[in-house]
Amino acid sequence: MTKNPLLDRQALPAFSAIEAAHVEPGIRALLDELREELRVLERQAAPTWEGVIVPLEALGDRLGSAWGIVGHLMGVRNNDDLRAAFERIQPEVIRFSLEQAQSLPLYRALEELRAGAEWDGLGAAQKRIVEGLIREARHSGVGLEGEERSRFNAIQEEIAGLATQFNNRVLDATRAWSLLLRDPAEMAGTPASLRELCAQSAREAGEAGASAEAGPWKLGLDAPCAIAFLDHAERRDLREKLYRAYQSKAGEGEWDNAPLIERMLALRAEEATLLGFASAAELSLSSKMAPSVDAVSELLESLRVASFEAAGVELEALRAIAAKRGAEEADDFNHWDTRYWAERLREENYAYNEEELRPYFPLPKVLDGLFALTQQLFGVRVEAADGEADVWHPDVRFFRLRDEAGDEIAAFFLDPYSRPSEKRGGAWMDDCVGRSLRLTSDNDPGVRLPVAYLVCNQAPPVDGKPSLMSFDEVTTLFHEFGHGLQHMLTRVDESLAAGIRNIEWDAVELPSQFMENWCYQPETLAEISGHVDTGETLPKRLHEKIQAARTFRAGSATLRQVYFASLDLALHHDYGAGENGDVFEAQRRVAEQTTVLPPLADDRFLCWFGHIFGGGYHAGYYSYKWAEVLSADAFGAFEEAGLEDPRAVAKTGQRFRETVLAMGGAEAPMEVFKAFRGREPTVEALLRHSGLAAP
Repeated sequence: MTKNPLLDRQALPAFSAIEAAHVEPGIRALLDELREELRVLERQAAPTWEGVIVPLEALGDRLGSAWGIVGHLMGVRNNDDLRAAFERIQPEVIRFSLEQAQSLPLYRALEELRAGAEWDGLGAAQKRIVEGLIREARHSGVGLEGEERSRFNAIQEEIAGLATQFNNRVLDATRAWSLLLRDPAEMAGTPASLRELCAQSAREAGEAGASAEAGPWKLGLDAPCAIAFLDHAERRDLREKLYRAYQSKAGEGEWDNAPLIERMLALRAEEATLLGFASAAELSLSSKMAPSVDAVSELLESLRVASFEAAGVELEALRAIAAKRGAEEADDFNHWDTRYWAERLREENYAYNEEELRPYFPLPKVLDGLFALTQQLFGVRVEAADGEADVWHPDVRFFRLRDEAGDEIAAFFLDPYSRPSEKRGGAWMDDCVGRSLRLTSDNDPGVRLPVAYLVCNQAPPVDGKPSLMSFDEVTTLFHEFGHGLQHMLTRVDESLAAGIRNIEWDAVELPSQFMENWCYQPETLAEISGHVDTGETLPKRLHEKIQAARTFRAGSATLRQVYFASLDLALHHDYGAGENGDVFEAQRRVAEQTTVLPPLADDRFLCWFGHIFGGGYHAGYYSYKWAEVLSADAFGAFEEAGLEDPRAVAKTGQRFRETVLAMGGAEAPMEVFKAFRGREPTVEALLRHSGLAAP
């Protein structure tokens, strides 16, 4: 009998062989095996590292490997058959995970290990792993009994199912909406790159003769299309139509996520109460770096105060340029005007626009420059290894990382392009394989090397040219690669604390946001740029303009993040589902304090806010700003060493690698930061980089 490819414990998944039909029988068979192993472990568990942690690690790794592949494919190769299989087996996976987390014999063994004679002999990483497993068990309801435990478990299953539904509805709503434009006047002002992309979409939809010059052009809600149209289309009525569709996706009709949101908030609040916490936010923060809800609120308020007035001034500047050019929206400025006039103001102030940059950033050149920077900073060489690993789509690439001696130390998959018919939006990094000293295969008894997934949604290649990236897409790639570096350059051999595992959620964005800073450095810009037609690097005048424009509308960008984080915190701390009105009223109340252009009355942004309703950021969206304080301060070390001095940069980069990237979850994030920086972080560097520091 052919082995189910989901259960094949080879080094890398056989993606081309995995079908939806493999999911239920494969995962169910695995769960049966693991349940038996769990029962044996419960009878035999000893309160020692070898007696409880080692078998728990192996058991979790087997489930995480197979179920992780399924979850990954749900994000990048979503289809009806896979969804149905996922939704049928997901409750069984959750039930088993709760059985393990709520096992009293294992919990007692963990507590006895912490209190026993072996404890003092354990390393820092091992102690953090034990502490984390004990906390995870408590948060999973190990202390509950009878009806309370039954109710808690039912909540976990329902929340997981709702999150899956939420993501599927966003994907369906995104791919269901389109607008076919046939009159060239309707595309007035749009760049050639967008017209080519929309013509290609029209051809794929059956308009065989579609061309960039004559149309027709198919608009969609995927980011590369929608954002470029809002940035440049002169037809205000069409910008409004697209904006309203974008903001209301998954907020009406058969894909309406509003009832799911209300239900999730109620369930999360009930879960927190069962575990003895005052709110879902307090439960969430109990395992994060931030000490309390008040501490997060204080950070957000300080950033709100620093950015609110600046954002108001920036909005008035947009109204002013619209008035100067005689536009009707000067007296009726609205959300579909913001991006358009921001681009016009950028052109006026800095004599360039984002589209002018695209030809200078073809993906192959950006990758070459990113990899050169990685070698300079961290002494790591990245090599293309396409064809050496099975992939889930022809556009996916595979790379290996080697150290200075030429030894392989890690690998990663890169899935760069938007595919709105099957791939969820946004960008992310996830682990395919985690580093481990013990969890190795018979064929490779050495250290198991880490492998990452890097997923973006940038504009795809058009008409035989490589993907031409906006500067935002460049910084997004650097961001996700930063996550990948922390996963891949870990030196921790304990898989439960290697890479990004066991790192507090509000510290995990440190290396990703740190890497974004390099995109603004002249040396990096020279390395990552090369005109698609001539090979010319980005001219110095554009270097200088990008650097000068770095703080362009920084107040608005900061306030936007404060708005999202404050809304997330309010919904998970202050809001009572069914008590304080609906979620959109709660959104309006937060917006009054954190926006200078209030949301539309029918704004349904929450219905596609996947970070907090379809991902892991609920009561944790503040993490982006919390970690940005760390990342800006960390980059400050390179500025102090001298960015113009390659040796100083390399020396500081090596220290960053040996601490932030190598130590992972083996130490508390504040200790890791202090090991690199020599002190605790301050907010000054973030405010300075954002142009919001006091003069």
